[in-house]
Amino acid sequence: MDVSLSWKGKMAFEGAGETGFVQKFDSDVSVGGENSAARPMEFIALGLAGCTAMDVISILQKKKQDVKDFQVKVRAERAGEHPKVFTSAVIEYLFTGKDLDEGAALRAIELSAEKYCPAQAMLSKAFPMKLVYKIYDENGSLVKEGEYKAK
Repeated sequence: MDVSLSWKGKMAFEGAGETGFVQKFDSDVSVGGENSAARPMEFIALGLAGCTAMDVISILQKKKQDVKDFQVKVRAERAGEHPKVFTSAVIEYLFTGKDLDEGAALRAIELSAEKYCPAQAMLSKAFPMKLVYKIYDENGSLVKEGEYKAK
């Protein structure tokens, strides 16, 4: 994979990968930026969320699950000192749909975590991740919740 990043002044940058989609980066005013775009570490967390989300929804669609809404939230803790790496994360999968099968959701999370998501496979070597889920019915009532634990 090839990416390219160009400086746009102060602490602003624009970057693009092989797809050509441009992403903007910036930093906080306190370190010379203008707070006009996301930070690099946000992109890493978003990449993790996006990678596993795409796996999970794809698997659930193949399993003919009637998913009406789906979100993935990543809560990543960072070290207090530089380089302020991620030290742990909680990935929360929020499913809403009609008669969603908990087993299907768990299997989708498992396949993403253990087989398909390269971001998760790579980052899980650097810091621990807790995978939790909540399943809601069409009316927004919580039906099931739990944690996926690797075998």
